[in-house]
Amino acid sequence: MGKHVRPKALSRTLVSFTALTAIVAGSLTTASVSFAAPAASKPAASAEKVVPLAVVNLGLSTTQARHVQCWLKANWRYTGALDGQLGTNSWKAFQRNLKEHWGYTGAIDGIVGSGTVKALQRLLKKSWGYTGAIDGIAGPGTQAAFKRFSSGCSPWC
Repeated sequence: MGKHVRPKALSRTLVSFTALTAIVAGSLTTASVSFAAPAASKPAASAEKVVPLAVVNLGLSTTQARHVQCWLKANWRYTGALDGQLGTNSWKAFQRNLKEHWGYTGAIDGIVGSGTVKALQRLLKKSWGYTGAIDGIAGPGTQAAFKRFSSGCSPWC
C-alpha cells in the first residue's frame, strides 16, 4: 500500500519549497550583482581612527586567562568581565602591576607591546620559571611561564 499524502500538506510543502527557492535565487542574484560592478569605494577608516579591541592571551586557555582576570580584579582594579579574554582592560590592569613592580615604563594603554612583554618577562623570571632573555618577544618560554603564573592566580577565582 502506498503512503497517502494529504493535499493540504503537499501544497504547504510546495509553497515552502517555492519560497525557499525564491529567497535563495534572490540572494544569489543580489550577490552576483554586487560583485559584478564595484561602486566607487571610499576607505572605511584611516589607520589612526581604528582602535582594535585585541585579545592577547599569550597562549593561555580561556580558563587560564580567567584566572589571571580574577587576580587582576582582586588586586589591580580590573572591572571587566571574567570571560577568559585578555583584552585591553585586562592588560591595562596588568600594566598597573608591571609599572609598580616590574619596571614597565610605558603608558597604561592595554596594548601588549615589547615594553609590556619585557616587564612581564621580568615578573616571570623572578618567580615563574622563565629562563629566557628579557627581549620583549612572547615566545614559547614566555608563554609557558605565563601559563604557570596563571595557575598561581587560580585561588583568586
